[in-house]
Amino acid sequence: MGNLVALIPLVIFLAVALIISFVARRRSAGEGGFVKEYFIGNRTLGGFVLAMTTIATYGSVSSFVGGPGQAWMVGWGWVYMAVVQVTALVLLYGIVGKKLALVARKLDAVTVIDIVRARYGSNALANISAIIVVLFFAATMVAQFVGGAKLFEAVTGYSYLVGLVLFGAAVILFTTIGGFRGVAFTDALCGIIMLVGIFVLAGGILVAGGGYENIMDTIKANHPAMLEPFSGGSMPAGLYFTQWLLVGILTFVLPQSMVRCMGFKDTKALHGAMITGTVIIGLMMIGVTSLGVLSAGVLTGSLADYGASVDNIIPQAIAQTLPAWLAGVAIIGPIAASISTVSSLLIASSSAIIKDVYLHSCEQRGKQPSERGIARGSQLVTLVVGVIVFALAVVPPDVIWKINMFAFGGLETAFFWVMVCGLFWRRAGKLGALLSMAGGTVAYCACMAVGFKAFGLHQIVIGIVVAGALMVVGSLIEKRSAVEQKAVDAVFFPE
Repeated sequence: MGNLVALIPLVIFLAVALIISFVARRRSAGEGGFVKEYFIGNRTLGGFVLAMTTIATYGSVSSFVGGPGQAWMVGWGWVYMAVVQVTALVLLYGIVGKKLALVARKLDAVTVIDIVRARYGSNALANISAIIVVLFFAATMVAQFVGGAKLFEAVTGYSYLVGLVLFGAAVILFTTIGGFRGVAFTDALCGIIMLVGIFVLAGGILVAGGGYENIMDTIKANHPAMLEPFSGGSMPAGLYFTQWLLVGILTFVLPQSMVRCMGFKDTKALHGAMITGTVIIGLMMIGVTSLGVLSAGVLTGSLADYGASVDNIIPQAIAQTLPAWLAGVAIIGPIAASISTVSSLLIASSSAIIKDVYLHSCEQRGKQPSERGIARGSQLVTLVVGVIVFALAVVPPDVIWKINMFAFGGLETAFFWVMVCGLFWRRAGKLGALLSMAGGTVAYCACMAVGFKAFGLHQIVIGIVVAGALMVVGSLIEKRSAVEQKAVDAVFFPE
């Protein structure tokens, strides 16, 4: 039998998120046309909302469940690895943010793929980009649904399927209704709730463990290697290096993050988001991962005692250290992380299908769908993609953080050189971009499938190196006319 007291806070949160999404959509109706409003919020996000929607999208359920679960097993080394995530927003807003926004406004671009198509003049590249976005986003969304539903089951006592239906239906509805602006405002709410959940759980763990010193003494007595930077060999230098690439340095090219750079109001908002967001993401990511380590002072059994999966550690910590009503508050944080990530990826997947494939195809054929038809089609696609992902999550896969990291690596491999070279290297060309995106992604996925690693490093290294080499070789051998180069320079490299 489920615990109704633990369920009530979550139901209230979901109801508030739905209301915010509905109000945001109603207030923005008619502003700037449906496509621009639904997929990019008509470029009106302020600094705080911009920061919180980016953080909430970046901080998925694996950041609150799988990552801390690994920290419970590995120790402080996993926290030191997580520190690199503090750089995420500085790199995003500082490297690509301003230029991406300027280019997007010149082109009146609504999606990252709009930028890719305009920079390289290739419909094939744009279509490959859309396929990659939808496939990897789908994998990530499945992981978010699974993580949120497992957490719901462990804390409330209601079944996995009940949790999946409850917040799965809510997130699909408010994304379908609210569009980009609705997602951004609900993301801001989710970000605040994530912080609240971290503080609530921290209090529960410290009280249950008899205080910080007592917890650390327990960890030292049971698992002294957890206190070492390399965790007795569990955190080798190579793992640090590849994880810093995977969850830190390369994350600024994730399409779901870059599109936020196209939606802010002005430079003041961008700078404010960079400062505010860096402080909050540091507090959030370092804090929640540290809680994973501290939970080892409370959950002192073996992994087998907790279902043989690190994904069960934080749900168990919540259930065992907090009274029912506070547990209900604490689970909102990780579930909010799941919801915010799914909603952002869902709207981005919809934009890839409608804006980047369908509407561009209509434009090439000289057809102009009605505004009402575009609106209905966009919302229908959002709904259908959400339902498909929901259906895939009904039978849950194991180890959600690995699924999330696989998707991160695939998107980073596909877009890193295409975007960085496209924005900052005049010589980057269509052939190089096509080879880089297709060849790098295939190399990454193939190595992941067979388990091949170079020097014991994560396959992201192979993907990035192959993609970079193909970008350089393809661009240098391609011949481009002066007219084509002049058109690119006018938008991307003005004097």
